[in-house]
Amino acid sequence: MADRGGKHARPGGQGDGGGAVATAAVRQAAPSREDPVAHALSGIIGGPLGRRAASGGTWWTPLYVVLVLTAMACVLAYLQKYPCSSGGWNIANFHYTHVCYTDIYPLYFGERLSDGYVPYFDHPVEYPVVIGGVMEIFSLIVAPLSMDETTRGYLFYVLNTLFLSGCALGTAWALVRTLGRRRPYDAVMFAVAPGLVLAAFINWDLLAVFLTTAAMLAWARQRSGWAGVLFGLAIATKFYPFILLGPLFVLCLRAGKLRDFFTTLATTAGTWLAVNVPIMLTATAGWSKFYDFSRTRPADWGSTWYFLQNVMPGFFGTAQDGGPPPLLNPVGTITFGLLCVGVALLALLAPERPRWPQLAFLTLVAFLATNKVWSPQYVLWLLPLAVLARPRWPAFLAWQAGEVLYFLGIWWYLYDLVKPEKGLPAGLYFVTLLARLVTLAVLAGLVVRDVLRPEHDAVRWWGDDDPAGGVLDGAADHFDLRPLLPVGSSARAAPP
Repeated sequence: MADRGGKHARPGGQGDGGGAVATAAVRQAAPSREDPVAHALSGIIGGPLGRRAASGGTWWTPLYVVLVLTAMACVLAYLQKYPCSSGGWNIANFHYTHVCYTDIYPLYFGERLSDGYVPYFDHPVEYPVVIGGVMEIFSLIVAPLSMDETTRGYLFYVLNTLFLSGCALGTAWALVRTLGRRRPYDAVMFAVAPGLVLAAFINWDLLAVFLTTAAMLAWARQRSGWAGVLFGLAIATKFYPFILLGPLFVLCLRAGKLRDFFTTLATTAGTWLAVNVPIMLTATAGWSKFYDFSRTRPADWGSTWYFLQNVMPGFFGTAQDGGPPPLLNPVGTITFGLLCVGVALLALLAPERPRWPQLAFLTLVAFLATNKVWSPQYVLWLLPLAVLARPRWPAFLAWQAGEVLYFLGIWWYLYDLVKPEKGLPAGLYFVTLLARLVTLAVLAGLVVRDVLRPEHDAVRWWGDDDPAGGVLDGAADHFDLRPLLPVGSSARAAPP
């Protein structure tokens, strides 16, 4: 059981005053030595990490390893889309049959960027303002080029892929820094994830992922103001980072660190307003399209509600005018709210205060499971949080297998909708949808188990509390509901 004064038992029973000076190799965890899957796979590259590599006796540091692997993933991501980017996306249904779809190229034309239209002002855009700004910047770069429109669209796509590759590298860097000296190699899970390769260039989600991960790094470094600035930019890119502030509030409540939380919240709100208000006041109709579209759209492919609508027609009522069925939005909101209450109670009743990434991951899973939209690229939202929440390979790889299966299923199902009996029928598509949902639910269940029984938490095996927690790391509890329930204490196990 951790001492909330910030001191923790070391592996094998050696405390700080145990008389033995631990070497850097002992202090630094290595998945290839701890995790059975990583240990087995490490044989491909020469076996588990050795003492010299762990002690920093080589220039080949964990950060370099992770950045190189992430760069390789970005190259593979470009090659995965190459059948389309080499001309296939101008062939009907090619992007479905060759599973190389991306939003970036068609939106160059669909949002009228090819005609010189300015997002929000000349044409409403269904994305938050930071993405609209990125669209405008790259469209301005390619606009003066004297070439045909299709080639300019291709260059627009290439520039965006280079930019998003930088975001992927930035995310990897922030992950390594957040993980700290103890577990930097856990970031390899992000770098080699199949979901990163398949989804990196579908949309601009990697920008939001980078800003969110950087915000968590700032919080881990106890820079609550900068964390808020980065969160504000992230929320102005994609909405989902906003929900991560909920679990942070509950943890700060339990630890008596609400001042730091409200500093972050205030700077988050200020940054979001600074970015949005100028566009909101000068191009209100174009700016509001994202929010109107989010409210009025029906259940989309991939969502739990889309599955339920197909297996139980009329469950949410009858839709009219192409909008959502009357009960869809209320049911989704209430369900998400109930799950958030469950996460909050978990945070307040757990035997030890959970780590922030654990609760952030659970909250985001709840959001995706109850949202009307669950696009293939949303796997990118979860990847950094999964690495921080539960750096263990078996369940992570099972979830990634589910994501790969769904990625293949959605495009062939969409092809079947266009060409009936040519693609994947609905029944098999729903199998892939459930595979993604179940594997992610299992991973979330294991995170809950780690919270309730901290001896199973790989991060806390080594006596750490919450390396990403910033002011929460090692803080004592000030608001505690545990006396209301007969919750027993848990002793931590030493790492294998």
